[in-house]
Amino acid sequence: MSNHIADILAQWQINPTDDWVLAVITQVQGSSYRKAGAMMLFHPLGRSIGILSGGCLEADLRRHAQMALQSKQAILVQYDASDESDASYQLGCGGIVELMLVPLSRDNHYLNFHQLTEQLYHGEPFFYQLSLPRRNTSLANISAKIVPVNEACFPPEDFKRAGILQTERTELIVPMRSRYRIAILGGGLDAQPMVAMAINLGWQVDLVDERTAYARNHDFPGARIFKQSIETLAENFTEHLDGIVIMHHNLALDAKALKYAKAIADRDQNSAHSSLKYIAMLGPTHRRERVLQKAELTSKQINCFFSAPAGLALGGELPESVALSILSQCHGVFHQARIIALDKVML
Repeated sequence: MSNHIADILAQWQINPTDDWVLAVITQVQGSSYRKAGAMMLFHPLGRSIGILSGGCLEADLRRHAQMALQSKQAILVQYDASDESDASYQLGCGGIVELMLVPLSRDNHYLNFHQLTEQLYHGEPFFYQLSLPRRNTSLANISAKIVPVNEACFPPEDFKRAGILQTERTELIVPMRSRYRIAILGGGLDAQPMVAMAINLGWQVDLVDERTAYARNHDFPGARIFKQSIETLAENFTEHLDGIVIMHHNLALDAKALKYAKAIADRDQNSAHSSLKYIAMLGPTHRRERVLQKAELTSKQINCFFSAPAGLALGGELPESVALSILSQCHGVFHQARIIALDKVML
């Protein structure tokens, strides 16, 4: 299971009225494993969901979670790793991490987790606004709400990452969006590690292949499988996509897939939020040119990051290595990291 907030909430929904405690990083100074806005849940029977450090804080946080449950109050905790002479936790990252632990209850409307769960499935980005109490604040005085981007009372561009909003009270603003969604067009056996890795990243995977012997359900657990032509899919598929990987190993099918991917990118040009960010296609450069010619397209006509040959120059030739190469590049594009494409490297 991934540590995506949607997966954490899915586990919480199984027993939502249990005495869960939310632990959330409210502020970070210097370096830390996770940043402000990261969340995890603790259950009174010892179970935890999510992660806030590399394992060095969770045991102590569980103790604080039990204290929060017993007192029925929020607890504020600070871990200071900036003092190298303090070996209390040996964090090694050298930063200061501040957290809040608060029990979820009817008194605080479970911090609107039900609405948060629902909103994450809608696709559009939004903000989760959580009040930060003083010490020993009752649960009824701790609130959370969902704020659409166009209804924010603060400049949305100031909160591309989670941060503190100081008004008449202190609030943590966490930007949220649904999980990344990619479509893999081509369901051969080499797509198996691609699907498995993407799901482990917390992404939603749509696998599309009209061929009878491909994209079999038992080969791709966790993926949503479409056994239909790309033309039919294009007519009926209206959900947002963040990335498309084309891997039919068939020139005609890849050409149809590339035309579909371009149509999605063109459609999303006027969308401020749910736009296609990444298109990748397997095969060397000479094959790319043949597919483009067959699709009657040029690379410049594709209105998003287009990678063909797909992936980064990580080495290796097995399906697992290819999947790692492509998903690493795709992940970098999604998170606006510095990317060096495979076709820019002399091998």
